Amino acid sequence: MKEFDLIVVGGGPGGYVAAIRAAQLGMNVGVIEQDKLGGLCLNWGCIPSKALLRSAEVYHLLHRAKEFGLRAEQIGFEWTPIIQRSRKIADQISKGVNFLFRKNKIEHVDGRARFRKDKTLEVTKDGKAVGEYRAKHVVVATGGKHRSIPGVEIDHKKIITSTEAMILDPMPKSMVIIGGGPIGVEFAYFYNAFGCKVTILEMMPQILPLEDEEVVKSLTANFKKSGISIETDAKVEAVKKTASGVTVTVATESGKKDFSSDVALMAIGFSGNTENMGLEDAGVAVDRSFIKYDQFYRTNVPGTYAVGDVIGAPLLAHVASAEGICCVEAIAGKNPHPVRYDAIPGCTYCQPQVASVGLTEAKAKEKGHNVAVGRFPFKPLGKSIAVGETDGFVKLIFDKKYGELLGAHILGNEATDLIAELVLAKTAEATAHDIIKTVHAHPTLTEAVMEAAANAYGEAIHI
Repeated sequence: MKEFDLIVVGGGPGGYVAAIRAAQLGMNVGVIEQDKLGGLCLNWGCIPSKALLRSAEVYHLLHRAKEFGLRAEQIGFEWTPIIQRSRKIADQISKGVNFLFRKNKIEHVDGRARFRKDKTLEVTKDGKAVGEYRAKHVVVATGGKHRSIPGVEIDHKKIITSTEAMILDPMPKSMVIIGGGPIGVEFAYFYNAFGCKVTILEMMPQILPLEDEEVVKSLTANFKKSGISIETDAKVEAVKKTASGVTVTVATESGKKDFSSDVALMAIGFSGNTENMGLEDAGVAVDRSFIKYDQFYRTNVPGTYAVGDVIGAPLLAHVASAEGICCVEAIAGKNPHPVRYDAIPGCTYCQPQVASVGLTEAKAKEKGHNVAVGRFPFKPLGKSIAVGETDGFVKLIFDKKYGELLGAHILGNEATDLIAELVLAKTAEATAHDIIKTVHAHPTLTEAVMEAAANAYGEAIHI
């Protein structure tokens, strides 16, 4: 029996960050993880998918070389090296986490954990016992697992998840993507960029259902122009494997439709990874696969905590990390501020990129706010014109009376980086005029943020 001050079950963005922060606070920490450190995000999600998307961006840019006075001939791509680059980057990042563990004297226990009734964790690997472990505090950070539509079995060959979508080789000639959330939209952009015929099926009235309607309308037009087919208000009723691929049947307002392709990507989200862990033996309360928790991530069982995707939405790596830090700081008696869930950035890394924080215009009005809305397109912005990326706009939503920033929405080049200023503004409770009167460097893309704030109050200069 080995004992720690803190054991973290799961080595993803919630778990490994919690472990490092706990070690910084003087705790003796062990992390139980059966796969590579970094979890789904670093190994099969956030990082490798962005490497793939970068290849698509560069390929697209090469076709525009003439615009920049450059000559690029016989432009093509090699699919296998694109996949290999992504995997190499994932391995590199995972090794970086291993280094951080050594630096902070955190022990990685390689195996799968299961709770026993006596609060002991037994660990196995490939069916063999690894050891028994105990700690005063245990943080569950086991993440999530891919969901599927009832009655549809993911076979990982013709009906796949985002994991398989990152390593498909050879590239399919056609793909139906079930689910128009961030994962579905990103893979639609990626595969379309290299000539795959892509169809997105989304049961809600728009793709990216949580994003502002105005932003999504513009992105949808851009996607359709690039050759991506989009069916909204489309409820999938069946997915059948055929000799040549798959056929997806959906119910729409105009009747049933069939969509055939080489593969179908299931991208409808995740459920909590809580099965076969012995949580019921430990008495930990679970609701529809997600662990129940309080503002400092304490479960109903004293000494047991949970962070990240295993506790439910928002299922985002940066949220998991913030929760992990908050959790262990509370354990250490540091009295941390609870995570601000109203100031969480959401990012979709297609091109043009989508990023947001706070309320959409519709939600702000629904909550009774008298809003002032400011917009500024990238088209007249000097930096945007210079770099040749003028699609999109910044849209800011303020409470008209007090200037409180209620929501921010960006469509365009580097939107996922630009949103950080607005997340900080919302967290710090900055007003519209705080943003307007903050001097922004020229020429930069961030000038669009300042101009959008000014536009909301009739003070924009360049529009």
